[in-house]
Amino acid sequence: MGLILTILGIVVLVSGVLGVLRGQLLWGIIAIVVGLFLVPGYFYGL
Repeated sequence: MGLILTILGIVVLVSGVLGVLRGQLLWGIIAIVVGLFLVPGYFYGL
């Protein structure tokens, strides 16, 4: 389950960064925040 959440979180984070780069700031920021919540804490090294 943790691996699936990590992969899903990374995909959402990447799509958020791409959204910000394309000028869709609101969508990008929301996707980045959701991605950070999806990725488990061990991925950050906490």
